[in-house]
Amino acid sequence: MKLLPTKPLRLPRLRTYVPAPTDPKIFWFNSERDDIVNDVVRRILERYQSDEDIELCLNDAAYNEIRRHEARTDEGAKNRLEYWRGIVRRLSRMSSEGRQETLRECATKMAYDVAGNFDPRVYKFAAKAVPGLLTAVMNPSSVMRSLLDSGARLDELVAAQGPIEKLRNLQRKGTIVLAPTHCSNLDSIAIAWVLLREGLSPVVYGAGKNLFSNPIISFFMHNLGAYRVDRRIKATLYKDVLKSYSSVMIERGYHSLFFPGGTRSRSGAIERRLKLGLAGSGIDAFSRNHSRGIKRPVYFVPATINYALVLEAETLIDDHLKEAGRHRYIIEDDEFSRVERWISFFSRFRALESACVIRFGEPMDPFGNRVDDEGRSLAPDGRTIDPMTYVTRRGQAVVDHARDAAYTRELGESIAHSYGVETVAMPTQLLAHVIFRRMVRATPGLDLFARLRHRGDIAIPVEELAADLGNTRDALLGLEQRGRIHVDALLRRESPMRILERCLATWDGYHLRPVAKIVSGSVLAEDPNLLLYYANRLRGFAVELSGANEADRAAARDIEVMELRT
Repeated sequence: MKLLPTKPLRLPRLRTYVPAPTDPKIFWFNSERDDIVNDVVRRILERYQSDEDIELCLNDAAYNEIRRHEARTDEGAKNRLEYWRGIVRRLSRMSSEGRQETLRECATKMAYDVAGNFDPRVYKFAAKAVPGLLTAVMNPSSVMRSLLDSGARLDELVAAQGPIEKLRNLQRKGTIVLAPTHCSNLDSIAIAWVLLREGLSPVVYGAGKNLFSNPIISFFMHNLGAYRVDRRIKATLYKDVLKSYSSVMIERGYHSLFFPGGTRSRSGAIERRLKLGLAGSGIDAFSRNHSRGIKRPVYFVPATINYALVLEAETLIDDHLKEAGRHRYIIEDDEFSRVERWISFFSRFRALESACVIRFGEPMDPFGNRVDDEGRSLAPDGRTIDPMTYVTRRGQAVVDHARDAAYTRELGESIAHSYGVETVAMPTQLLAHVIFRRMVRATPGLDLFARLRHRGDIAIPVEELAADLGNTRDALLGLEQRGRIHVDALLRRESPMRILERCLATWDGYHLRPVAKIVSGSVLAEDPNLLLYYANRLRGFAVELSGANEADRAAARDIEVMELRT
């Protein structure tokens, strides 16, 4: 069943909150919201100054918006369709001032549609109530006990690793831009909880507008700093508004978050092809501040979000493998929208020992240089360097979009590298990798899609699979010792047979289709698609994990070169 729209969730009567000087910057957002929008619109008008540029911009926006609204049937779409058609009819007859005013009007509407909201009362309410509410969802048979739970069980389920004390210090010295991997629509909930628990400031972040259709999630997202990103809008003007909004927020010192992957990883693999528009806004903000004499540092913090079980795994991998999924950007009908899948997921999630590990990487400046505990940028040889020199020309800091685009690409490479190093291998991912490697080994010469048709007809003796799992785990621990990856505590501690049993039980308790199961002393690979999804997290390490067995090494080489879009 789908979660249907309801009346807006209303906050209980709470006294008006007046931010204190020691409160995080985001507590002041609502008092600055109109000024932020006006600043964004000013940037747009500065970008499009000539009549020709404005006409091209409005034509592009009208063309894309007319196409989008023509495909819809609701009353709001009809009104918007007439609005954009009216602009097209009048555009050729508009004066220079009229075109500029129309651009201002369009940019203002878009900026207000994007702009978020932050209610400190909701934040304080969520800090007390959300842990209990989440544990109640995880265990619906004990709702009252869960609501009284302060979140201790949630603390166990969602772990945080990395230089957290360093981040606490840096957030007081400059502006933090978190750049995590993206696996699930639960990512923003998980990371918001970790920031709250670890004493890190809440952040502003872009969230797909489709997520605001869930009334409960929408209530918290709308009031806790999320700004709306409508990926259905293709107009260049809208993309410029988004980038300007992000830049203005960072310039003003609002700690921010964006997902460089752009959308959830359909394949389950670590993102390598990053969308860097919002990363560029961080560099732009740094340049603009320094050109105005504002010396506030900007720190980028890569992070990986690692799940033993992924809520939307079935829909994501199926969408990835379908030809239609290669161009579909928004999924509106996945497990995230269905209440019964939430309950099933959280019930199994709650049974795990460490269900989610969020690992923060080492902070870096906007140009990919690591920073020390005091926030000073460091050259590769350890020397302290001044990041301001990257944006200086003839002794003056200047804004240069072409130059900053090159810096953005280099920053993206640094973030992608950090993702590999800061990945935490989870037990389900390692087991899936070993089973899938055996599938590839048993089907030489076949392409990926032919292999995925082998459902339930590849059997691996349990003892043999446990031995493979143990050997691969040892190779994984070797990679960890060399600083190449991190390993979940359960993987490090438990016996291979126990890991096998626990992973099969985890999958069986949630996924609609059996991922793998034991029959007559052998493990059958029942759902190659889901095995592929979980295995893909370790795909880049396949050869290094394959050991000395030549058949395994050949299979691993096949796995590493599979043409899978991430």
